[in-house]
Amino acid sequence: MKKLVLLILLSSLIVPLKLFSQDRMTGLNFATRSEVIAQHGMACTSQPLATQVAIDILKKGGTAVDAAIAANAMLGLVEPTGSGIGGDLFAIVWDARSQKLYGLNASGRSPNSLTLDYFKQKGITHIPAFGPLPVSVPGCVDGWFELHQKFGRLPMKQILEPAITYAREGFPVSELIAFYWQRNAQRLKQYEGFADVFMPNGKAPSKGEIFKNPYLANTYELIAQKGRDEFYKGSIARTIDEYMKRNGGFLSYEDLAEHKSEWVEPVSTNYRGYDVWELPPNGQGIATLQILNILENFDVASMGFGSAEYMHLFIEAKKLAFEDRARYYADPDFSDVPYMKLISKDYAEERAKLIDLNRASRRYDAGELQTGNTVYLTVADKDGNMVSLIQSNYRGMGSGMTPTGLGFVLQDRGELFSLEEGHPNVYEPGKRPFHTIIPGFITKDGKPFVSFGVMGGGMQPQGHAQVIVNLIDFGMNLQEAGDAPRIRHDGSSEPTGEKMTNGGQVYLESGFDYQEIRELLKKGHKIGFSVGGYGGYQAIMYDAENGVYYGASESRKDGQAAGY
Repeated sequence: MKKLVLLILLSSLIVPLKLFSQDRMTGLNFATRSEVIAQHGMACTSQPLATQVAIDILKKGGTAVDAAIAANAMLGLVEPTGSGIGGDLFAIVWDARSQKLYGLNASGRSPNSLTLDYFKQKGITHIPAFGPLPVSVPGCVDGWFELHQKFGRLPMKQILEPAITYAREGFPVSELIAFYWQRNAQRLKQYEGFADVFMPNGKAPSKGEIFKNPYLANTYELIAQKGRDEFYKGSIARTIDEYMKRNGGFLSYEDLAEHKSEWVEPVSTNYRGYDVWELPPNGQGIATLQILNILENFDVASMGFGSAEYMHLFIEAKKLAFEDRARYYADPDFSDVPYMKLISKDYAEERAKLIDLNRASRRYDAGELQTGNTVYLTVADKDGNMVSLIQSNYRGMGSGMTPTGLGFVLQDRGELFSLEEGHPNVYEPGKRPFHTIIPGFITKDGKPFVSFGVMGGGMQPQGHAQVIVNLIDFGMNLQEAGDAPRIRHDGSSEPTGEKMTNGGQVYLESGFDYQEIRELLKKGHKIGFSVGGYGGYQAIMYDAENGVYYGASESRKDGQAAGY
């Protein structure tokens, strides 16, 4: 009898836990925390100190763009594992005055003195990830000044002051950033200047350790006092030039002096009544739009979040979009990129017909057309302006090339060029490489709705599409949409020339039902599990009815959403 009573008591405890677990699996309770709600402004970044700097700028009367620049400068200091002024920048800005979206492509070009013949003569078939060869012009600083000139209010000295102060006085390194910092340091410490800046006392800082970067403080001060030309035509440019020459590199003073950002028109598709906006190539943003257009041919909502039916469909839509990404996405100044055709509904309808709902594909071909680690942040201000900004060194801390006394690493974005002659993304002097970093934006009936992004290489279009589906098809709130477990498919063909083999590999975060995973296996998918590589999400939603902002920052990063 005592055993029976004990069994009944245990059952009464287990059942509620089981129901709670099942409730989470429906997508009703994925959020790790509540959304942040505020009336006058909102900032969401991947590091709390950067978020607080942005909020401080907003409180001083700065615009959303002023605050975004301040946060980006701060992230270059506190999260050098994904950002810095040695990298590139892209942004989408909602301007409340003109009621219009603006796009900025602040990506840099390849060195003019480096040619495809050089790689052939050296027998190099793939541009290396580190060292001098993958370095392209860093576009970030010019991007700041372009954004500031058009949408800024406070002086640049005031905007950069918080990051300068933190760089001199130091800050405690947060946990996840410390982990990636230590990993990066092991492979980059061989390059001149890296250890001097990023490995004080001979090692990368640990969690909670105070880190100072006086070199970066000096660099920021020069930029604040003398403007963008000091970076591209002044002492900073000359230092970069001398360093690269000394280390066998090709990036030169002339390359820096010629650089300029480009204002571009964002492109969109309508997904079930919502307009989803991305920037056109050389970035990969339109892959998000291609995935959504394919999904719109199916009743995704009825499939349910986490079902094998939905996951299979999503993976196949991703494969189709990424084959086009590999074949067509490139610098439009050098290649006729048919992106309006690629994001058309008719094209998506034809591509959707290739999907077998019962079987995973081993490969797809790109459509036949007629043709001629990263940080993301978003800020909104009291006037209704919103900015979606993403900035990156590419591989974590970049190339390892650390110009003497400047306090930052140069990016290795040039690794993403193809060395295959005739490919749209083939290496050419003065060309922008295929780019992975993409800011996202959603409007509804011509009004701002959500500014968002998901960091992480080829995961970014997949993450963008999954967040949008979570919001629109599955009815999740802004925090749930980012915290819900994600699907990542690797192994598609790449713009560097690699081809998809045997269907690629599917990775699933913990949280999906094992029965649904078994169904995916039956459809022929190769399933793996990884603790990382699913991106990092920040988002701001505008509630026009109540006149408030909702903010979200997911649990995969050290980030924070905050408002005032």
